[in-house]
Amino acid sequence: MDSKTPPKQAETTAPVDTKSFSEVEVRTGMQAAALKQAVIDHLHYSIAHPPVAMTLHDYYYALALAVRDRMQHRWLNTIQTNFDLKRKIVCYLSAEFLMGPHLGNNLLNLGIEQEARTALAELGQDLDSVLECEEEPGLGNGGLGRLAACYLDSLATLQRPAVGFGIRYEFGIFDQEIHDGWQTEITDKWLRYGNPWEIAKPEVACYVNWGGHTEHYRDEAGSDRVRWVPYRVVKGTAFDTPIQGYGVNNCNTLRLWSAEAVESFDFQAFNTGDYYQAVEDKVVSETVTKVLYPNDEPQIGKHLRLGQQYFFVSCSLQNLLHILELADVPVENFAERYAVQLNDTHPSIGVAELMRLLVDERRLGWDKAWAITVQTFGYTNHTLLPEALETWSLPMFQTLLPRHLEIIYEINRRFLDEVRTRFPGDEARVARMSLIGEAGEKCIRMAHLAVVGSHAINGVAALHSDLLKASVLKDFYEMWPERFSNKTNGVTPRRFLALANPGLRALLNETLGGQWPVEVGWLHELEAKADDAAFRSKWRAIKEANKKRLADYIRAHADIELDPTWLFDIQVKRIHEYKRQHLNVLHIVTLYRRLKENPGLNISPRAFIFGGKAAPGYFMAKRIIKLINAVAETVNADPDVNTRMKVAFVPNFNVQNAQLIYPAADLSEQISTAGKEASGTGNMKFMLNGALTIGTLDGANVEIREEVGAENFFLFGLAAEEVERIKREGYHPTDYIASNPELRAVLELINSGYFSRGDAEVFRSVVDNLTFSDPFLVLADYAAYIACQEQVNVTWQDKEKWTRMSILNTACSGKFSSDRAIREYCDEIWNVQPVTVK
Repeated sequence: MDSKTPPKQAETTAPVDTKSFSEVEVRTGMQAAALKQAVIDHLHYSIAHPPVAMTLHDYYYALALAVRDRMQHRWLNTIQTNFDLKRKIVCYLSAEFLMGPHLGNNLLNLGIEQEARTALAELGQDLDSVLECEEEPGLGNGGLGRLAACYLDSLATLQRPAVGFGIRYEFGIFDQEIHDGWQTEITDKWLRYGNPWEIAKPEVACYVNWGGHTEHYRDEAGSDRVRWVPYRVVKGTAFDTPIQGYGVNNCNTLRLWSAEAVESFDFQAFNTGDYYQAVEDKVVSETVTKVLYPNDEPQIGKHLRLGQQYFFVSCSLQNLLHILELADVPVENFAERYAVQLNDTHPSIGVAELMRLLVDERRLGWDKAWAITVQTFGYTNHTLLPEALETWSLPMFQTLLPRHLEIIYEINRRFLDEVRTRFPGDEARVARMSLIGEAGEKCIRMAHLAVVGSHAINGVAALHSDLLKASVLKDFYEMWPERFSNKTNGVTPRRFLALANPGLRALLNETLGGQWPVEVGWLHELEAKADDAAFRSKWRAIKEANKKRLADYIRAHADIELDPTWLFDIQVKRIHEYKRQHLNVLHIVTLYRRLKENPGLNISPRAFIFGGKAAPGYFMAKRIIKLINAVAETVNADPDVNTRMKVAFVPNFNVQNAQLIYPAADLSEQISTAGKEASGTGNMKFMLNGALTIGTLDGANVEIREEVGAENFFLFGLAAEEVERIKREGYHPTDYIASNPELRAVLELINSGYFSRGDAEVFRSVVDNLTFSDPFLVLADYAAYIACQEQVNVTWQDKEKWTRMSILNTACSGKFSSDRAIREYCDEIWNVQPVTVK
């Protein structure tokens, strides 16, 4: 639902109650008739709108509640089964969970899509229109949060006991609007109409300390102890969402924590006339989970972000300890019952927090507590970019978490003693590996804390894991090689093919049988179909229908007409210099110049489609969005070229519109600087849906190319080792400009104001950055990229060849299922076995 669109009025009046089912059947029955009655009941008893006020959103909400009813007994049975069997449980700690819309996914996983469609049709409503009413929870910035969501789907589908722990941000990632080509950030009010999928658990509450000081004392046994005397205490309350597996009874839990004041109103302050003081604690406490990742450039933003991370980690670990007590399991068995995974550095404060809970509150000895901590945690690193390896200034950290600073000092002291024993006399190594950074302002290195406190460390693609061991974590790898492994990312084929691409799902069901969404290895059988002309014809028809769907969406949301018979060349992802959307733009401007100079040029008609959000404080990324839209405005209005090329920027890229975009792509742009993208998951979603990839040897592109074969992948550009060599020897982008007249002309055209209505200043910063700095080697890869795009143009003109390559991409995409990734985590790191729920 659009951020400013009120709920649509329903076309029909309220349905007549014709109940002929038992109460149980209305709650749990999977037939269309039972679903219909459940919707009627929820419209009447849960929503309670009179017929005259009924809206489409009411039908969405009633259907969502009806579907949740059908998940709920599975959910409770799953929780009870896991509790009774005392099996080990995965606890996935992530500051982001970009779940996407729930209704369509849950209908798919329960196998009742058609029943829901029939039930609504009998009530005079269309399921597709009702699905569009769902407000997407914007609880993630991009790939990190979406990966966490895919992993929860796979854990439930593979029947592995699991809980995801995160933050219930009241306002999620901003909604993006484009005004005059510029990104504008609009508040994401995803909770404004309520959330039918979550269940508040006010009785599940934890208390989290902030600030204050510590006091050292001796306990009754004469042992040295520490007491944390906080300045403020914040209450964390749980909100639970069921995560239904596909075709199974297992239904795991996503538990999100919301912050509130311990006492929300101070009567004494109110009675003395201090009205603001009376509610101050409520306002300050609730700020913690108010918004996803504030702008953390200012100090106050950094303080809040650290506070958010500590808040949800502390609540989660306290909750796990409480569950152990309920099960009457000794705290010493913590690591035998829980496998806690740190999704990047954001939850890494958990290492110090678990030590605090074990040593200060459960009174374990340090050595025993440390053994439990290391056995409990695994750490997934998602980046090689130094700015993404979080650090916190020592003064700020001490102000917010004084006890944790003491614990980290002690962890570091013991760890560095171990380093000195292993590498005597190597004080440079000691300084590099220390949890405390001494260069400039002293800081806590959170990635180092995560590595030291975890028994397993993994990267998220083969290349990324190799680079981790050779660069940012090299010293740690040399000390503990046995802790390191690779777990290439994956995506769920249920949401990103079965749900997103119903036409292709039907063809796969007909060709492979209905079990392929959980047996993705079956996709390899499509290889035999690639040479079948009739099958290729069906494949093309499905792709063109998907392209028409996307073209209709772009017309409605960006007011640009696209021809579905054209090549759809798509780059959708977070806007960042290393992802090199501006390299894509340089190609567009190159084609534009060529067509203007030579109208008879043999260029296949192509639609260049972009989408993605720039961080609000990221100047260059926001300039790149403006450049894309400025070039689009010029190209689309120019009759000399707009019959053969157009450019569109899809506003507010999210999971919901991604489900339209991935199935419509002919060409997937994965053009990051080699060595910078940890893995990528968008590349996998495009491949799954039959897009061909143009890309560098970066992240999971390497493995995608290995799977599908070099002949079915458009490769260009420098490899990671070449990038490092060029930088080491001294990179001079002006040399590339001087030696390439076409590149020079393209940059001059942009700089002249040609695409900015004569304003020669608006893109000067972009051109200057490329000319004099070019940190991600855009110009070094320009010529190879242009040449590779010419290969794309030639290949596209052979429709049968292109279709064959498209089929083979889907056929070879099975490795990139999140099911494969989760099996590897469960078997090789977590030691978590399947549990069948009856």
